[in-house]
Amino acid sequence: MTLASSAGFRLGLRMELGVIGCGKMGTALVEGAIRCGAVAAADVTGVDIYQVSRESFTKATGARVSAEISDLAACQVILLCTKPHDVKSALRAISDASAGKPLLVISIAAGITITALEAAASQSIRVIRTMPNTPALVGKGAAGYCLGTRATPDDAKTARLLLGSVGLAVEVPERLIDAVTGLSGSGPAYVYLIIEALADGGVGVGLPRADAVRLAAQTVLGAAAMVLETGEHPAVLKDMVTSPGGTTIAGLAELERRGLRSALIDAVAAATRRATELGK
Repeated sequence: MTLASSAGFRLGLRMELGVIGCGKMGTALVEGAIRCGAVAAADVTGVDIYQVSRESFTKATGARVSAEISDLAACQVILLCTKPHDVKSALRAISDASAGKPLLVISIAAGITITALEAAASQSIRVIRTMPNTPALVGKGAAGYCLGTRATPDDAKTARLLLGSVGLAVEVPERLIDAVTGLSGSGPAYVYLIIEALADGGVGVGLPRADAVRLAAQTVLGAAAMVLETGEHPAVLKDMVTSPGGTTIAGLAELERRGLRSALIDAVAAATRRATELGK
């Protein structure tokens, strides 16, 4: 697998970028790409049927907008950020607009396979399937992506550039995209539950609610940064905090007794199974 993150990006190759679906994720990806220099706002066109979404997109990014997919005819790359049930019709419209011109489409639609994407698109269109997550909205996303049968190594670089502009990007075979969905796609919800529970624990031992939430969230943020920035195994970092006979080992023993580890493992497995079911 291949990893990429926003820290390594500066100026990318000049490209005309189109976005179909100017919602939060489409907007976040374009904002990140502009911020890191991967694309210029003047080279981006967002398409959405809803005026309020178009207005919000252009306000956030400075890019031009349209209600018509045909206005993306000059684009070399299109981010397909529609709902899954709109993907096939959008791909047919893209195929008509491109009129046989080579084009890369990067889809974020959950459950829509490479086979389905390629079947709905013309032969001149290359596709990449990806699963980003909501922390991309604050530049801290995690995304897995896989290449279609017609995609090239340069297409992979483009995907890493765009997805890496808002966090971490990991290339995986398509058979693992559902696992990415179960882990990082759904994972923010698991972490929010953990933060809420930690804050509840803090309130239970006397901390004001607002302080408990901030301390819990910052603790999770700091611990995650330690894993990513040091490269150490989480178990090594855990042991660094755990003194013999101290407070941390008492808390860890209770978490193990209550089955936190197995509960999280089972949560990822359950979400992965559901992602597979939704894709059928």
